[in-house]
Amino acid sequence: MKLPEIYQTRLMRNEPLARYTAARLGGPADWLYIARDSTEELVTVIATAWQQGIPVRLLGGGANVLVSDKGIRGLVVINDVTEIAFGDWHEGRNVSATGGAGLTILARKCQAQGLSGLEWAVSVPGTVGGAVVNNAGAHGSDMATVVRDVVLFDTTKGVQMLTVDDLAYDYRYSSLKGRLDRRFLVLMATFALTKADPPQIKAQMDRFLEHRRRTQPPGASLGSIFKNPPGDYAGRLIDSIGLKGHTIGGVQVSPVHANFFINSENGTASDYYALIRYVRDSVRRETGVELELEIEIIGEWGEIE
Repeated sequence: MKLPEIYQTRLMRNEPLARYTAARLGGPADWLYIARDSTEELVTVIATAWQQGIPVRLLGGGANVLVSDKGIRGLVVINDVTEIAFGDWHEGRNVSATGGAGLTILARKCQAQGLSGLEWAVSVPGTVGGAVVNNAGAHGSDMATVVRDVVLFDTTKGVQMLTVDDLAYDYRYSSLKGRLDRRFLVLMATFALTKADPPQIKAQMDRFLEHRRRTQPPGASLGSIFKNPPGDYAGRLIDSIGLKGHTIGGVQVSPVHANFFINSENGTASDYYALIRYVRDSVRRETGVELELEIEIIGEWGEIE
């Protein structure tokens, strides 16, 4: 792969991805590039790869993705471009953030500005770009409630603006997540938040963080593995059939929360995927409920169900 000279020295070859993912799993990428400086840098690197016919995969915080032990063919780009701005714009829009901005960082900065609506995000790993695509959320709220517009770089249409209606948000879903080609990049999102007292916002954040500490396990995990089925909870279903603590290889169904799988130091992505399949099949057999993945399985796996 050949990049403009200013970026070529930052391109890493055969870089293991485990250190860049929340579960600390994943084999090497053919090439890895970490974009930190600007949106222009990010667009140039990705557009150049597309022009050369090289597949591109974006990673933000490495949450909600299980990367295979064989790794990912093509270019993996980690979007670490963080720019956050506050203003008084059209129809209540008062915050903008680049796709690489961390959710927790954004939530903290909004709290300091006395802007409410992203308190839930203080306990959610990942970046704005990934959260926009997946409609991330917690504690009864999500991106759909606060996002107003998204600036997208598309392989065929270039830079375009999408409204919240264009995103067709649903539970852990957007029109972007439904795209099979994945040849797009979230450059920026704008938000409409409400004015509130900063200490009150912080107090709510502290309550959410305490709830996370009580109910979610520490350790290397991808967060919630399965979506909650209508009217129920995936964790409750898994617990109800006695699978808390069930282990395959070096990966365990958390004894704290059954919808979290924890990677020990010797776990593999194959162990993780085998446990996902075992739990999903067991829940279907015992309860009749078909659990749907919340995480995404990416990389070179061969034949998988």
